[in-house]
Amino acid sequence: MTSKSIGKFAIVIVIIALLAYVATCGLQIGSIKIHNVLDKEHGIKRGIDLAGGSELVFEPGDDAKKVTDADLDAASEVLRTRLSAQGYTEAIVARHGEGRIKVEIPGEDIQNAEALLGQTAKLTFVDHENKVILDGENVKEAKAEFAPVASGKSEYIVSLKFDKKGAEKFAEATERISKLGEGQNIISIVLDNAIVSSPRVENAIPDGECYIHGDFTSESAKTLASQIQGGKLPFSLKLAESRTIGATLGEKALDNSLTAALIGMILVMIFMIILYRMCGFISAISLVGYISIVSIILGALRINLTLPGIAGVILTIGTAVDANVIIFERIKEELSNGKTIRAAVDAGFHRAFSAILDSNITTVIAAGVLYFFGTGTIQSFAITLFVGTVVSMFTAITLTRFLLRQLMGFNLKNPKLYCAYKEVSK
Repeated sequence: MTSKSIGKFAIVIVIIALLAYVATCGLQIGSIKIHNVLDKEHGIKRGIDLAGGSELVFEPGDDAKKVTDADLDAASEVLRTRLSAQGYTEAIVARHGEGRIKVEIPGEDIQNAEALLGQTAKLTFVDHENKVILDGENVKEAKAEFAPVASGKSEYIVSLKFDKKGAEKFAEATERISKLGEGQNIISIVLDNAIVSSPRVENAIPDGECYIHGDFTSESAKTLASQIQGGKLPFSLKLAESRTIGATLGEKALDNSLTAALIGMILVMIFMIILYRMCGFISAISLVGYISIVSIILGALRINLTLPGIAGVILTIGTAVDANVIIFERIKEELSNGKTIRAAVDAGFHRAFSAILDSNITTVIAAGVLYFFGTGTIQSFAITLFVGTVVSMFTAITLTRFLLRQLMGFNLKNPKLYCAYKEVSK
């Protein structure tokens, strides 16, 4: 038994215990305070299905003239963009009746929600030095099209038309900017202080009509066109109705989900210890570390957690354990072939690595697709799935391996203590 291995093992156990304590109880060191993840005010945000929120119905202001369905769709896209920028990825924005837009925001009081959404969107076109060239009032039309471009092939584009004043400003700006070097010959489209697109200017555009092209899909081209069109809305939005809405699932649903997750995790730990003995014991420690790290990350990022988001966390618990099962089965095979414990552990991790990496990469890709193309609770699920998968890779490959290697210094030399395996007769 080596004191060095015992010391390293003990340090890691203390760190994991500290992470678990911070996740559940919080921690304050001097002026630095880390809140526990279940803190309603500073911890993980709760989605509208768990915490309720505000429902607001907007309609065009008194200064509005004729408002078309396209105008309302554009306004809806602007509100959705503004909410996403503020971290409300699962807020619901939809048309409501004739000429109205309904917005549901989780955990927000009505006054703050109205202040966030009630202002007219501000759209500007700026150069690489952030100097304003023209603003949204000069946009006459913005729409998505499938049309041929300079290369001769057809693709999805966003076509723009400016009014007379805007055409003059745009012609002067593109004449100047097109002569600049790479990285400076761009005009950025800025909506509510956030850049939504930065197309490159290839030549001067004198007639006030141009198009933006790139790797657009039909949906992304429509989204950009709506953002640009919405930024030039000639009317403000006024609050027509507002009310506080209760949680559709409620606090009990969250408590039940957390209880189910805890019971499931304990049962998995017991199963792993029975089947894989000391290896299973190490995987149980790693699982505690995994849950603690994921909880702290979600709390620090103030992720909006919905019930599907909780399902994402629970799913990745299975992913983390699955990685350990693959590794331990490889170790059992190596032990059955007569290798020493240290050699079997090293070979087991080495042989299992590619399978674990491939499966986790596909999960991360799926989470990315769900996030960028999904909305609302789908994005909540995608975020927790992504975070959980990345952390499970770390705990399965790095943390579990480190603890197992330190365990070997405890003079536990009987291979049967590590994994239940069948000895091969020579």
